[in-house]
Amino acid sequence: MKKRSSRVPQQQRFAYDGLDRVIHERARLGMLTSLVAHRQGLAFGDLKRLCGLTDGNLSRHLQVLQAAKLVDISKRFASNRPQTLCRITPLGRKRYLEYLAVLEQVIVDAAAAVDGKSDNKNPRGLAHT
Repeated sequence: MKKRSSRVPQQQRFAYDGLDRVIHERARLGMLTSLVAHRQGLAFGDLKRLCGLTDGNLSRHLQVLQAAKLVDISKRFASNRPQTLCRITPLGRKRYLEYLAVLEQVIVDAAAAVDGKSDNKNPRGLAHT
């Protein structure tokens, strides 16, 4: 991912190329946040409960994250029962943190626009409160 230059052309100031589409989807963002908070990983059922997803929905989003190499999924036995364990990968952690840095910039820019401190007054149509 490219670092944002401090001299971004004004017409591209609010492009936010670092908002990774794989991570940006609400369910996947919640899943990655849960996995970042649980370094040892989470059982499928625990991740499903934390994120408020159905089995099928969680399974499909895990496939997307696994294909992007952001999570690792392994099968094991716990108390003689099969269990699926989900963990964030080192690449997943790196991309997640990069994503958060860009999201923080979105918040800073939005706050500046709302406060009227932006060079381009209200560029995204944010309502003044």
